[in-house]
Amino acid sequence: MPRREAGAADRTLVHVQELQDAPLAPLTTFRLGGPATRLVTATTDAEVVAAVRAADESGTPLLVIGGGSNLVIGDKGFDGTALLIATRGFTLEGTELELAAGENWSEAVARTVEAGLAGIECLAGIPGSAGATPIQNVGAYGQDVSGTVTEVVAYDRTLGETVTLTNAECAFAYRHSIFKDHPERYVVLRVRFRLEDAGGLSAPVKYAETARALGVEAGERVPAATARETVLRLRASKGMVLDPEDHDTWSAGSFFTNPVLTDEAYDAFLARVHGRLGPDVAPPAYPAGEGRTKTSAAWLIDKAGFTKGYGSGPARISTKHTLALTNRGEATTEDLLALAREVVAGVRDAFGVTLVNEPVTVGVSL
Repeated sequence: MPRREAGAADRTLVHVQELQDAPLAPLTTFRLGGPATRLVTATTDAEVVAAVRAADESGTPLLVIGGGSNLVIGDKGFDGTALLIATRGFTLEGTELELAAGENWSEAVARTVEAGLAGIECLAGIPGSAGATPIQNVGAYGQDVSGTVTEVVAYDRTLGETVTLTNAECAFAYRHSIFKDHPERYVVLRVRFRLEDAGGLSAPVKYAETARALGVEAGERVPAATARETVLRLRASKGMVLDPEDHDTWSAGSFFTNPVLTDEAYDAFLARVHGRLGPDVAPPAYPAGEGRTKTSAAWLIDKAGFTKGYGSGPARISTKHTLALTNRGEATTEDLLALAREVVAGVRDAFGVTLVNEPVTVGVSL
């Protein structure tokens, strides 16, 4: 049972920045979406709670925005209050780290590496805010935040108070958590982590691509700073590090999650692969728990004919990575969704697997 955060639910007079008919596209990495009826920017936890309560008490629809890196907003915008969480707070005591929800995630990772700590160094370069990381159980290159998160402080809109959830109560799974199960209930305020003091070394390297780039075997440690720099180079080579001048980075990173299939579904998938590509073709396959296998969304997209740079309109697949759908500068959200639907239909027709979008959609759906 989440515990109540003492004193955090007190009603406090706060002053927040407020705009009417506010553009939301600049707040997203896609640079897409129409305006919100009202935009509130909160810089403290008290301001966040006050804004959420005001919306709830008035029955106004609420959209919470952090770094905007996992958000697809419809061209008509959002008819309600958009709450931009701009809180700040980085507290490091020994190996215990607490981040305010509005802290820039990539910058926070860099600071922990500078402090000689391990555990999130391979999550470098992921755009967005710290508060979003437990929602999606953000992960890359062999690390997920579920491996280091100890507690999440959130405002519980059902109870009307601030609560603290333990790691177990967060119900983490692959790109999933209790916060994703109940998106209308919790607003993340702070995230607490326990990192590792390995004398400046990284956590054991788990991901094969990272190990190859580092020139080590899986399970070995390297300087944490070297691991971080290597991951940044890998991400940049795939257009996964934000660059305002590079349209390949005008995306939400991976647009689709890797499918996790039951044994029966995987056997049917394998039969489709062999029938289409030949009996000797072996798709990527990774254990995903008893009776389940995870395969690669990027592989599926590529083998279905949607190669890097696919598309002729203002929304196209990245020239660097098939998992990233991008705005080439003049796209609308409908342009993006048309491309996404084409990819989903093509993969389903080719392999019988339905891809699921990773970004949160607002006012639209695939």
